[in-house]
Amino acid sequence: MIKLVYCLTKRDDVELDAFYRYWLNEHGPLVRGFADAIGAVRYIQSHTCLPDLNELFIESRGLEPAYDGITEVWWQDRAALEQGMTSEAGVAAHAALKEDESKFIDFSRSRVFMTEEHTIFDN
Repeated sequence: MIKLVYCLTKRDDVELDAFYRYWLNEHGPLVRGFADAIGAVRYIQSHTCLPDLNELFIESRGLEPAYDGITEVWWQDRAALEQGMTSEAGVAAHAALKEDESKFIDFSRSRVFMTEEHTIFDN
């Protein structure tokens, strides 16, 4: 499996509650609707919580502020990912997703990268 990890920071002009609401209730269903076009087999949103605890980690380690959340998207393999990024339907889907993301995500303060999982334990 190949996984995209997208660490999100909201736009400054979007309130945090509105960011989470839009991401979950508007953008999430949009991604689900494009799943076949992009070849994705799983999509997860992780919304940042426990700000007081996050602040303790940040202060104790001298870290940058927490992201507002993380999106994870899985593809069965690299071929499925490449097909979803290059097919006519996939290209159109990615363009529509990027346009929608621009409504609530600050691209300049967010990060995205591809990963391959290595399970250390799974109780």
